Amino acid sequence: MNGVERPTEESGGRVLLRSVRPYGTGDPVDLLVENGRIAALGADLDVEADRVVHAEGAVALPGFVDLHTHLREPGREDAETVESGSVAAALGGYTAVFAMANTDPVADNAIVVEHVRRRGDEVDLVDVHPVGAVTAGLGGAKLAEIGAMARSSAAVRVFSDDGHCVDDPLLVRRALEYTGAFGGVVAQHAQDPRLTPGAQAHEGGNAARLGLAGWPAPAEESVVARDCMLAGHTGGSLHVCHVSSAGTADFLSWWRSRDVRGRVSAEVTPHHLLLTDELLETYDPRYKVNPPLRTDDDVRGLREALASGVIDCVATDHAPHAEQDKDCEWSAARPGMLGLQTALSVLVRGMVRPGLLDWRGVARVLSEAPARIAGLTDQGRPLEVGEPANIALVDPEGEWTVHGAELAGTAVNTPFEGMVLPARVFATISRGRVTALDGKVEPRGGRS
Repeated sequence: MNGVERPTEESGGRVLLRSVRPYGTGDPVDLLVENGRIAALGADLDVEADRVVHAEGAVALPGFVDLHTHLREPGREDAETVESGSVAAALGGYTAVFAMANTDPVADNAIVVEHVRRRGDEVDLVDVHPVGAVTAGLGGAKLAEIGAMARSSAAVRVFSDDGHCVDDPLLVRRALEYTGAFGGVVAQHAQDPRLTPGAQAHEGGNAARLGLAGWPAPAEESVVARDCMLAGHTGGSLHVCHVSSAGTADFLSWWRSRDVRGRVSAEVTPHHLLLTDELLETYDPRYKVNPPLRTDDDVRGLREALASGVIDCVATDHAPHAEQDKDCEWSAARPGMLGLQTALSVLVRGMVRPGLLDWRGVARVLSEAPARIAGLTDQGRPLEVGEPANIALVDPEGEWTVHGAELAGTAVNTPFEGMVLPARVFATISRGRVTALDGKVEPRGGRS
């Protein structure tokens, strides 16, 4: 991690990554990128390149894919934009993100999803895939224009009312049947609203002592159980967003042991792998999130489920908020946390350092599994000759202190404020182009 030679061409040039260790194993090799693909791998490659990145000791991984990102555009550009979110993603090692539908206006039609996709192409730092709403206006009353969004130029394949649970089982069934016809995925925010009126924190001793309305784990677990049954009945594809309960993981383990139709996948957030509801003692709204931080037992259960593959992947649920929406009393604060720039480091702290995952495991949960779930054929690919050059380089020995004011974008609502985290993304290569290097992004100004 000691330097770089500037490119002689803006695009289409050769990039040589010196002395990297694919998946953190074996002796260091050089990796040559040309025309958006990996052209050569070997020790001390004797080739000419337009750009040389010296990355001695860096672990090379497939570029990360986030199935759960809130970019806030259109409507809440004071909190985040497609551009600022793309910057954060590139700095965090991401080469593709899925932008959730709870914007203003809601991404429930072709016009809005095409706008989000177009803005991602214009910024051109990561591939931005819009997520379409399941129901019109996130209202839970009737299906959104799912077919129109799927047929649009945005080619939407993931649909979610995230932030709201689609609690009508008939609508969930119809959505699974409809999306199943073209290989789409329904991503469910599992929260029974009848069990969580006014919920502010995990239902337990801490919430009771602090006087906060409880969010019981069965409100998540019961919806997951119901929707798995519906996926099995319809043969559709269900993705469970931000699993927070060890009980949910136990049910998913049981479900996966059965021979059923349909496909069920699940994600866990970095913050649910590390933080617990004990942090609520401070009443600091940075720790307010939906689903809420839960107990030590839940954290242990989620880590075990991720390590074993019961939970498929890590998704950030990156949720930036404007200052006035977080710097206020707990009850008025909006739930959500920043996550794109800290995800890799939190995963290393919670899973790699304790020996629950190795670097190949990191590639599985941050790259390969999310790409498979979303049906992306050019992401999460092996680091082999001929494969697309979507790559994250990680300094495994680096440490850094998290400060929200120093993260990309205007929002500062990180729950890891002041925490010293291990490992850091050193560089990101997206479709063969260096998009981030040593803490700085390198925009090109739009695709040709």
